[in-house]
Amino acid sequence: MSATRTMGTITVGALVVITAYTVALGSSGWLWFAWIVLGLVTLGMVATRDG
Repeated sequence: MSATRTMGTITVGALVVITAYTVALGSSGWLWFAWIVLGLVTLGMVATRDG
């Protein structure tokens, strides 16, 4: 659960950073794509964790 919580924190932190980047400098499709991949990995970890 510790690894899952860490991934969740990183995912939320990345969302905040990418949103700030988008507001300041404009949207970057690659950043949003990377965040979606990170989010899917996190969801996969949540779905497959034991207990």
